[in-house]
Amino acid sequence: MSPRVVLVGPMGAGKTTVGRLLAERWGVSFRDTDDDVERAEGRTISDIFVDSGEEHFRTLERAAVARAVADHDGVLAVGGGAVMAEETLAVLQGQPVVFLRVGLADAAERVGLGVSRPLLLGNVRGTMKALLDERTPVYEAVAVAVVDTDGRTPDEVAEAVVEALS
Repeated sequence: MSPRVVLVGPMGAGKTTVGRLLAERWGVSFRDTDDDVERAEGRTISDIFVDSGEEHFRTLERAAVARAVADHDGVLAVGGGAVMAEETLAVLQGQPVVFLRVGLADAAERVGLGVSRPLLLGNVRGTMKALLDERTPVYEAVAVAVVDTDGRTPDEVAEAVVEALS
């Protein structure tokens, strides 16, 4: 068993919104590894960061991605930073990974002030730019296709993902 598609990209790229549209279109289930982590821990990602630290969250995230890739055959969205772990990159090799690329302006507009985004506390735009700069080459390397999301509706992005995979 393997996911129909694995969506990667930074916060604000539309992984959850587009993922749900794709799942509905294909008649499969949608799964988000961030939701898996929150459900398993019984607390939000923000609370995990504050109470237990980013390292603990990343450990939980690596396990969640490995489980989801192994046992989910629908649409899978993985957290924005998940690809930074070597173990996760290994799990994603050979999978139908699509990078939803978003520019800083669109990402900042979609995420807002990042109140529920622990990595964005403080200088939101500066932090987002640093994360995009650091992670974009990794997203590009792991993906079999790249879909630009800037200036597109979620439906247009979903259609572009379908086209990219066919």
